[in-house]
Amino acid sequence: MIFSILKRLPFFSPPFVNVMASPISLNGGSLSFSSQRLLALAQQLRHYKPPPCSLDDNEEQIIEEAAGKVVSQVGFQESVTPVVQNPEKCRPKRAAVLICLFEGDAGDLRVILTKRSSRLSTHSGEVSLPGGKAEEGDKDDGDTATRESNEEIGLDPSLVNVVTVLEPFLSKHLLRVFPVIGILNDRKAFKPTPNPAEVDAVFDAPLEMFIKDENRSVEEREWMGEKYLVHFFDYEIGNKKYLIWGLTAGILIRAASVVYQRPPAFLEQSPKFKFPGVADKSTVMP
Repeated sequence: MIFSILKRLPFFSPPFVNVMASPISLNGGSLSFSSQRLLALAQQLRHYKPPPCSLDDNEEQIIEEAAGKVVSQVGFQESVTPVVQNPEKCRPKRAAVLICLFEGDAGDLRVILTKRSSRLSTHSGEVSLPGGKAEEGDKDDGDTATRESNEEIGLDPSLVNVVTVLEPFLSKHLLRVFPVIGILNDRKAFKPTPNPAEVDAVFDAPLEMFIKDENRSVEEREWMGEKYLVHFFDYEIGNKKYLIWGLTAGILIRAASVVYQRPPAFLEQSPKFKFPGVADKSTVMP
């Protein structure tokens, strides 16, 4: 299982400029949006700068000595989690997930989620964001996230305008997961076709729920003397109930914080780990 940390934001930052007068340029291309809200959001997010990963000398030494260890079964933002950086000792695998946002019928901002296939060997039946590991032909994290989303749920990459990439999150086995925020301008053009080998269901949820203290539960856990909180969000849509937690919840808390420009209405309490010199069973997070 996996988990992370975060902050909040209002969906738009008034006042609006004449955003519909002309398309904006993103990633070197000209993109048009059907909604003032979506265009304003795209303009806001393209200026987002992830926080740096700042470590003191002692932490860097601890990190070097911890090469090869399994970080955890719960993911954390790399900016607050020391992780092996020495490429000669550890080469973390790279992955990307797509936070695909669109306007709902009620005008709210929603995100596309999946329920993983019950036949999968890992994290079966859990809620996740579409995405996966980077492949050799991928140009960047946006390419990885949209390619995987196409493979998993039939989301045509041409329908998604990638606007920014958040700071990476760390999962077990030192997998670096890059959350890619993309905007789906025409929701009706997307006809979900889940790959049955990977996905049991495709649904959407309001992004703002991940910074509200509603339908949320929490568990306090401890690892290597550091206490931290794991957040669980209960969500129901179409008479179906879903539990969103772990890495997915953590990434969505962060994404909602960035989009709505305000912190969550609850304590996140993520630890600043001090890695041991030797990796053994005691260093695996419960």
